[in-house]
Amino acid sequence: MSDVKVRKLESGHTRIRNVPIAVTPEGFWCCPSPAVLQKSLKQSNHHLNKHKKPTSPKAPSLPPEISPIETQTEPVAQNPDPVTAPEPTPETQQRKISVGFGRAETSDLKVVLHGKEGIAVSISAHKEVIYENSSFFREKMGLDSRVTCIELSDCDDVEICVETIGLMYCKEVKSRLVKQSVPRVLRILKVAESLGFKACIISCLDYLEAVPWVGDEEEESVLSSIKTLQINANCRTTTADNSNNNSYDNNVYRASPLLRRVVSSDTTTPPTETLSYIMDMVLKSTDERARREMKTLVLKLLKENNLWVNGSVDICTETLYASCRVCLEALLVSFKQATEPNFADNSLEKKDAVYKKINLEADNILWLVEILCDRNAADDFVMIWAEQDELAQLHAVLSVTCRHVASRITARLFVGIGKGEILPSMQMKTALLNVWLKPLMDDYNWLQHGCRNFERKVVEEGIGRTILTLPLEEQRNILLAWLGSFLRAGDSCPNLQRAFEVWWRRTFVRPYVADRN
Repeated sequence: MSDVKVRKLESGHTRIRNVPIAVTPEGFWCCPSPAVLQKSLKQSNHHLNKHKKPTSPKAPSLPPEISPIETQTEPVAQNPDPVTAPEPTPETQQRKISVGFGRAETSDLKVVLHGKEGIAVSISAHKEVIYENSSFFREKMGLDSRVTCIELSDCDDVEICVETIGLMYCKEVKSRLVKQSVPRVLRILKVAESLGFKACIISCLDYLEAVPWVGDEEEESVLSSIKTLQINANCRTTTADNSNNNSYDNNVYRASPLLRRVVSSDTTTPPTETLSYIMDMVLKSTDERARREMKTLVLKLLKENNLWVNGSVDICTETLYASCRVCLEALLVSFKQATEPNFADNSLEKKDAVYKKINLEADNILWLVEILCDRNAADDFVMIWAEQDELAQLHAVLSVTCRHVASRITARLFVGIGKGEILPSMQMKTALLNVWLKPLMDDYNWLQHGCRNFERKVVEEGIGRTILTLPLEEQRNILLAWLGSFLRAGDSCPNLQRAFEVWWRRTFVRPYVADRN
């Protein structure tokens, strides 16, 4: 709508082909799709090429609720005066009316929309209706009552523009939007905003506030449209002189409750507190299946969560570590209960409750470690886990059937260090290996055969890479201790031969090669 022309209609006769189109009692017409407009244009061109002197066919009789739609060409005057007739310009020669709406005999204003690919639509409207509802047309018409035609060039969405002008004849615009799709209402909203059709804008906003938005793409489209409205309203507020209009624009565009769906007005409950509450609920869940499903969902959402950026990562990390400490304390209590001298005398039900508690707390810690590793914030947990000397001592007393869950945590830390997800200091890695490598090797056979998601090669590579980051003397001590266990247990012990080869070359080959060079 960059080019707007206001003119009087040329006199003359019009070649018309009548096509039925539904019109409501309120005067609202149903605009065809762009494909129909293109089809009408092709049919009109074919009709003109086939008949050099076409005559106006008799319009078919239509029921009272049906109004004719016109397919027209530019009016041509009969018997023009060669002296007074103006020369046709290239613009008037190329302009064609492909589709027409309304009844020309009862209208006093014609609106012509020029769209893409040569589509042009003529709308027979009424000045009073258009002037009252559209600030855009009101500005173009001004105070000149002689204006009979307004042309809009470069109309991006002719179909919706026709429909929006038709909505100006409706008393209840919102009722006409029922059962419309959200994308189509957004198109209507865009055109209504460009035409200054405030009643339609309010109805579109009310509709969008009432209906659900399906999918992220649709939600983003709605929010983008609302923000565009706000920006345009701010521009008008800055440039307009009429204070009443400014207030009205602010009420229309800023007071909409639409954004409350995605922006909370509650400043008393920060997002980090809500996140902590959600994680606490998941960690304390009593239903195993529901807990497992929600852990997977929350882990997925946290990977996409914007709370981890813009300076909020520290607050969320503190929440995670607080949960880790609570779970570690509960795990230590359960280990102590399971290692009491008279624990075997308890009933089977009590013993199962303790074993389930151990599995629950260890699984919770493993889930929290997974989140920390994904956020590259698990460095401090390596030291926390390496300081659990009492837990490691109790681990040696318990049966492998219930203690192996602790070794899963150790294995995940080694994998994280091997992949570069965790970057602990040399002292942290040394402490981790000294405290938890032997318990891991003791449980290794059970982990291979009793845990479905245990990836042996990944864990072995992580252990080996962790060992090879230490000073050469410590590499020697750890790998020689591993060699003794491997020669006794075989496949029941982690296979660290690749790390052993690297250490061997560093110890026995590299010094002599360096001296020779």
